[in-house]
Amino acid sequence: MAKRLKDILHEKILDWRPRTERLLKEYGDVVVDKITIGQIIGGMRGIKSMVSDISYLDPMEGIRYRGYTLPEVFEKLPQAPHSDMPLVEGLYFLLLTGDIPTEEQAAATADEFNQRRILPRYIYEVIDGMPCCSHPMTIFSTAILTMHRESFFTKKYHAGGLHKLDYWDPTFEDSLNMLAKLPEIATYIYAKLYRDGKRIQSNPNLDFGGNFAHMMGIGKPYDDVSRMHFIVHADHEAGNVSAHAGHLVASSLSDVYLSISAMVNGLAGPLHGLANQEVLRWLHDLMEKMDGDVPSEADLKEFVWNTLKSGQVIPGFGHAVLRKTDPRYMLQREFSLKNLSEDPLFKVVDMLYRIVPPILLEQGKAKNPWPNVDAQSGVIQWHYGVKEYDFYTVLFGIGRAIGICANIIWDRALGYPLERPKSLTTAILEDIAAGKEVIIED
Repeated sequence: MAKRLKDILHEKILDWRPRTERLLKEYGDVVVDKITIGQIIGGMRGIKSMVSDISYLDPMEGIRYRGYTLPEVFEKLPQAPHSDMPLVEGLYFLLLTGDIPTEEQAAATADEFNQRRILPRYIYEVIDGMPCCSHPMTIFSTAILTMHRESFFTKKYHAGGLHKLDYWDPTFEDSLNMLAKLPEIATYIYAKLYRDGKRIQSNPNLDFGGNFAHMMGIGKPYDDVSRMHFIVHADHEAGNVSAHAGHLVASSLSDVYLSISAMVNGLAGPLHGLANQEVLRWLHDLMEKMDGDVPSEADLKEFVWNTLKSGQVIPGFGHAVLRKTDPRYMLQREFSLKNLSEDPLFKVVDMLYRIVPPILLEQGKAKNPWPNVDAQSGVIQWHYGVKEYDFYTVLFGIGRAIGICANIIWDRALGYPLERPKSLTTAILEDIAAGKEVIIED
């Protein structure tokens, strides 16, 4: 019989701990980075002060999951039955272990998710009890938060006798239990807000992405859209707002329900998780100006230049780290060329892909003139009938929870401490800037 995911993970943890212990013991005083006043005041951007072995954002290759580029991930992970896309559960196996699962291991992980998918009755009642005008992210966060009562970690911790080196074990159980329920929570929220409460029952014979599409009531190939969407959004290093929020809250030994609810709240902010909505609004504004017709390239170039000259940016283009086209965008583009080639909005997106980078290079302001993941993710959702902008961030949240749960499990496995950076006053920064001697205690 093949080893279970949990057993494989346990072996990986035992092998990994000596590496972290040696770094702390023998190299704890080695300087990694220098901090500037601009970074301190500017949101700590770029400060190298966190560890995540789950993913790394390569400026030329994009996000790497456990060292694999996204094209490699999509090529190597086992595919869902009758699908062109990998199993989301196979990705979770990869994020936790660093190994590409076999078809048998991916199927076993999918089965384990399925066994944990049933949602407690009180969660439906919590969702039903929310005001009808509530934002879907508010309901999503509340539903996850309410499941705190289900936490194995919290119960075992307060019962006493749980060794620090074993914190990862009930955290693993909580993570699988919670992640397995997210498609049901999200689709029930969608039914409540946008489908007059008409819920579609889950199908125990389907995988994570396939079951989500089924409960959304959308036929093929939306199951592949869901698998692709959840995989490309699963993680993006540990320092972005949603990842850091989940990581930070978990460092206090809050369970994954509390931590992922915090992650969702960070994702809901307009500077983090709403970019694909802004792209779609901009595209619809463009189409309205064109009376619903697909513009010519000349008309589109004029529209882009007018947008830039008015002081606005072209939404969906540029990235803080990447210096080439986002591989997440390219995976979505390949899917769209195959399945959305006649969609009017995608025709505009396709033209923008060709004409915007040269214009931004000519303008000379953009460090990265290439499209990012948000440039067409909303367009794909719109094409398949998910036209409620506010729900897009819930879709983002389902995927992002996968990577953050993997990070939290490994934080617990390696005994990472409570996060507690030191803050300074503005007066101290002014003294440092003036060259005065300042004594700062750690």
